[in-house]
Amino acid sequence: MLDKYQLQLTMFLEKEMYDEAKELLRFLLNCQGEERQYALEWGNLLSWLEQAFPSHDAADQDELDDSDNLEQQFRRAALGDYGSIEASEAAAKVMNMLRDATSTDQHFLALERAEFIDSDELDAELVQWLSTAKLHPALQFKTLQTLKKRGATGTVSLERLGEQVEVDIEDTPLSLGQFPPAVMAILDKVVLALESVDVTMPILVTELWQQCMECLYGTRSYGWMLNEDEYIEDCFAAGLHTTIELVVYGRAVEDDIREIYGITDQYRFRYEQANRIIRDVALYLQELT
Repeated sequence: MLDKYQLQLTMFLEKEMYDEAKELLRFLLNCQGEERQYALEWGNLLSWLEQAFPSHDAADQDELDDSDNLEQQFRRAALGDYGSIEASEAAAKVMNMLRDATSTDQHFLALERAEFIDSDELDAELVQWLSTAKLHPALQFKTLQTLKKRGATGTVSLERLGEQVEVDIEDTPLSLGQFPPAVMAILDKVVLALESVDVTMPILVTELWQQCMECLYGTRSYGWMLNEDEYIEDCFAAGLHTTIELVVYGRAVEDDIREIYGITDQYRFRYEQANRIIRDVALYLQELT
């Protein structure tokens, strides 16, 4: 599927369809399950296109609000259609794909197909599968997003990271920017601290944070980070900073990192808790294949 997106991007660039290319790049940067190595390339290309070929009027942005927007067009082109297959048959086919899938990419492909099938019964089947199957938390979150995009509502009870949680489908964030302000504030602090050290780190830490949030969503740890106390924000920011340095460099000087975020001895234990939460999720993400 990635190859199809790359071919689509190349076609846009060759035909000087720069606005379409920029929108496709934004879509790719928000995609799940893509290889990290492409993120920097896409980000740099998008930045260059935005500077070299700025949009000429606001109508371009208005077009993105259409029900059949560019993102859906890209997905339809990449995923294909079921043609004359009845909705019920298409729904059954998708559920079989989900149950029989042997890789995360196959699961994600089936869920993206599910977005375009007009079947109320499919919502119920997806909820049942989500509630009973033993799934990686990233796949659980992708399923919640699919249900929300399909217009489903209601509460789902499921096990996430060893906890039994209940989440409302309609509250599921569809992008990182839709998470609560407290989540974004933690990331903003880390990006600010890292951007002067390594220009690639903000991209990498943003990707890691989004993946962590998708895994932690609905859990007690997620609820804890939404606490309005600023020391909680600082503790999680320091923990995220520590984890991304361990991931990228293989080492992290925790004393220096705690100093950056003002973690005194009074909050050392809370920092250790936050650090362990993020590090455990980062390790768990490695199991996503």
